[in-house]
Formats: sequence, structure tokens, C-alpha cells
Amino acid sequence: MEQNIDQVGAAALREIDSAATPDDVQEANVKYLGRKGLLTQLLRAVAQLSPEARPAAGRRANQVKQQIETACRSALARLEADEGVERIDVSLPGRRHALGSLHPLTQITYRICDIFTRMGFEVVEGPEVESDYYNFEALNIPKNHPARDMQDTFYVSEEIVLRTHTSPTQPRVMEKRQPPVRIIAPGKVYRCDSDITHTPMFHQVEGLLVDENVSFADLKGTLTSFVHQMFDPQTRLRFRPSFFPFTEPSAEVDILCVICRGEGCRVCKQTGWLEILGSGMVHPAVLENVGYDTARVTGFAFGMGVERIAMLKYGIDDIRKNFENDVRYLKQF
Repeated sequence: MEQNIDQVGAAALREIDSAATPDDVQEANVKYLGRKGLLTQLLRAVAQLSPEARPAAGRRANQVKQQIETACRSALARLEADEGVERIDVSLPGRRHALGSLHPLTQITYRICDIFTRMGFEVVEGPEVESDYYNFEALNIPKNHPARDMQDTFYVSEEIVLRTHTSPTQPRVMEKRQPPVRIIAPGKVYRCDSDITHTPMFHQVEGLLVDENVSFADLKGTLTSFVHQMFDPQTRLRFRPSFFPFTEPSAEVDILCVICRGEGCRVCKQTGWLEILGSGMVHPAVLENVGYDTARVTGFAFGMGVERIAMLKYGIDDIRKNFENDVRYLKQF
């Protein structure tokens, strides 16, 4: 009897070990341990043995039964785990992970900073929540000055604002340093405005150079070099008289329309030119506010909107696309 039990147990373990699916394991379990299973029949036959042979046969039959049950549980766990594993064909070429990229505004900001740092400018930053003094008064925009209306300011309190430009960085730096000063200040700024060419939050890069014998010619040479590096060495530009409270004289810089090359189109409003930044010689009042000797030093400053440069560089027709997080748009960059 014990020999028959061992033979049935060995056969059961072989079938369970070779099972390819959980269903195969269940079939083997029924075949050997079911109500009419082979081992079940042997267990019933033990009762017919002599009293002397019955204990050893019964003990062996129960041992084999436990071995079969344990084998079934292990096989089911293994096969069910294998079903959740992705099969990999190692002969196939590998699939590279999808990589993201820098946002177009970040790319343009990095490009602007790279151009000016190679000219000797240092990148500095300032607070986005700014005092009224640094945002306006230190830049020659006193209380009730009409230029304040141009800024569309977000006021946190009477004396605290969300900065309307990155220019406040200039007096903050000049208060702590003596000339020469060569800085650019990239960052976010805020104004109450929103349409296809304006957003309540946008990005600017301000520049400042203060030293002895700095002239408007230095300003023109610096910005001409920047435009040629940012767009194209053949890009034409012009300086157009303008007004900013913190510079005198002041000028806006236009470039030949990158779309129509000066022929006139919808983008440039048929003028053939596109405005890209404002600039000028630092107003003596700004230098005096930080304790500089205006008889010894002069300087120039400029400021540009990063979104504006990106729109011209990449042909973007709606500034709001930069803030919608549309993957179809971002994948182009």
C-alpha cells in the first residue's frame, strides 16, 4: 500500500511541476485530491488494511496529501505572478524613454543670459514682492507720477507691491556696490493686464551698466550685438526716441520684421518693424539715489519682455499659449 501511495504522490508532483497555467494546477489537484481522486481512493482503502498495517499506511498517505497541497499552492502563486510580468523579447531594439525639454520661455531666458554673460554681465535676482520705494521712487517715479498709471500695479498694501518690472534690482545692487556695475536681472513681473499679447504675470530681463565714460554709443553697440546673436547677424535694427522716467535720453529698439523682412504684414501692422525692448542712459536722479557721483560715472539700462522675444523668435501668435501647458504646443520646442 505504501509503495502505491508513493507512486501516486510522485506522479502528482511531476504533473504539478510541469503545469503551464493555473487551470492545469487545478486539474491536477482534482485528479489526485478530489472526491474521486487517486490519492483519495487510496486513503479510503487504508481502512480495509489489517490493524497492524493501517497506521503506517495512513500516516504515509496524509504526508503525501500535504506534499501535493503544498505543491499546488506554490505552483499557483508562481503562475499567477508570472501572468502579471511583461514578457520582454531581448532580441528587439531598445525603446528610449520619452524625455521632456525646457519650456520655450526658459530656453529664451537662458539664451539671453548666455549672450550677456559672455559680454561680461553678471546675473542677479531680486524679490518679486517689492517695496513701493524700490519699484518706483528709487527709479525716479515719485508718488502721483503719471508713469505709475502705465504700470497697472498689483498692490499688496500701500507700501508693498508685486513688482511691475525687474528694474528694482538695479538700485538694490548699486546701493551695495561701487562702479563698475554690469548686471542683468531676469525674473517674473506682474501687471493688471490680460489679452493675446499681455498676461498678468510675465517675464523680463533688465540690464544695467554703470562705469566711467559710458556713452549712448556703448548702449547701441551692446544691444546691436545682442540682437544679432539672438536673431540673425543680418537683422537690421533701429533706435527710436521714447520716454522712461529712469533713463534720459531714452529709446525703444525695433528690429526688421522677422516675418515679412520689412515688406509689411499683419504681425508688424504693415510698418515692417517690431519693437523688442526699451533702453536709455540711466537718469542722474537714479544714480544720485544710490549715492553715485554723477560727475564721475554714467550708465545705460535696458529691459525686454522674454515672451515678446520668444514670440518673434519662434513665430508664436498668442502669448497665452506659453501658460496653457498644452503638450502639443510644448513638444514643438
